[in-house]
Amino acid sequence: MAYQSTNPFNAEVLATFVEHDAAELESRLARAADCYDNAWRNTTFAERAAVLAKAAAIMRERTDEFANLITLEMGKLIAQSRGEVQLSAAILDYYAENAERFLAPEILPTKTGEAIVESSPIGVLFGVEPWNFPYYQIARFAAPNLMAGNVIMVKHASNVPQCAQAFEKLMQEAGAPAGAYTNLFISKDQVAQVIDDVRVRGVALTGSEAAGAVVASRAGQNLKKTTMELGGSDAFIVLEDADLERAVKSAVMGRMGNAGQACTASKRFIVVESLADAFLAQFKAALANFKPGDPMNKETTLAPLCSEDALQHLLNQVQQSVDKGARVVIGGARMDHPGAFMEPTILTDIDTSNPAYKEEFFGPVALFFRVADENAAIALANDSPFGLGGSVFTQDIDRAKRVASRVETGMVFINRPASSAPDLPFGGIKNSGYGRELSGAGIQEFVNKKLIRVA
Repeated sequence: MAYQSTNPFNAEVLATFVEHDAAELESRLARAADCYDNAWRNTTFAERAAVLAKAAAIMRERTDEFANLITLEMGKLIAQSRGEVQLSAAILDYYAENAERFLAPEILPTKTGEAIVESSPIGVLFGVEPWNFPYYQIARFAAPNLMAGNVIMVKHASNVPQCAQAFEKLMQEAGAPAGAYTNLFISKDQVAQVIDDVRVRGVALTGSEAAGAVVASRAGQNLKKTTMELGGSDAFIVLEDADLERAVKSAVMGRMGNAGQACTASKRFIVVESLADAFLAQFKAALANFKPGDPMNKETTLAPLCSEDALQHLLNQVQQSVDKGARVVIGGARMDHPGAFMEPTILTDIDTSNPAYKEEFFGPVALFFRVADENAAIALANDSPFGLGGSVFTQDIDRAKRVASRVETGMVFINRPASSAPDLPFGGIKNSGYGRELSGAGIQEFVNKKLIRVA
């Protein structure tokens, strides 16, 4: 597995990194285990918080430095890269400020004696992280678990190695001891080796269904706790009493953010018949306004996909969909522009036999469905192998809440596209994975809930 930084805007190879050999991997594993046993687990919440708060401050002070690496390596619009840096810093601060409260001992009511549940760290944790949000994905795994007293090892995506190194250096600069946070440049075979290693006690993955199945299976063979944040095909439900202007604006944000390369991006637009034509016309007009260009230029509105391979995969998906009867409303092809650019695309007339009906499209491709009523919208939203997030648009908030309760996902947002914040739990069900990150829930995944009973 080559760790290579390639600018998707101009195909320039920026840097190449050598995978760790067996000796280097063993050295890093041993250092992490030693750090946990003899240093980090014995620190106080205040000592851990000081490290995370310092890391957050550094990210804010050097926002452009961190953001530029994101844009250069995976092509995100620079304004969105800066936003990701700020969100990552906020997550670090959030756990620095709240972890001790989240993990405070819980006194259980008993008829006799005492019963106390303590939360304690479990050891070395291994994370496999994706490229689409190079710092945010790490922050939401590392911050709660470092504050819980665990130590972290991360195998990042092979196309964002500079971001991977930058986060490791950030933690070192913030005062984390050697081994508290470790970046790994390793192969797939070495990933299996790390999961098998007895010093590793938990595994987290954010990525595809296929990767999740492989990693969860391997961890399961070793009886190790896992969390999986996998793909999504989020439904965007527009009911007949929705604010149309707001719904269209949110649809554009929900589909086009990060060039559509987000697991929680709005992907299936399900609109009740009475608004369907007007919504589709306005949505199409809005997507036609996106302009490709250098993502470092603040005037650019359409970023490239992360790589040429990602573009080709998306183009193949669109072609297969059309071959099976889907109709292209707008876009559908590669842009006549240097770089890995995909035309903003809308597909409709997608029946249940079309592969697009069940697939995730990771890029600026929207699937449009018209339905008769609320019940049909909910049924279509739930007819998916995924269950990550979703949105409901109606001016009747009580109605929106009732619909949200019937949608089978881990998250539902009312009158807005999906978003993320440090204090909101993040995660899904079905093929979108299991476990939660962020909020108070995120810090509870990899701790020992130890009962202490006094008779």
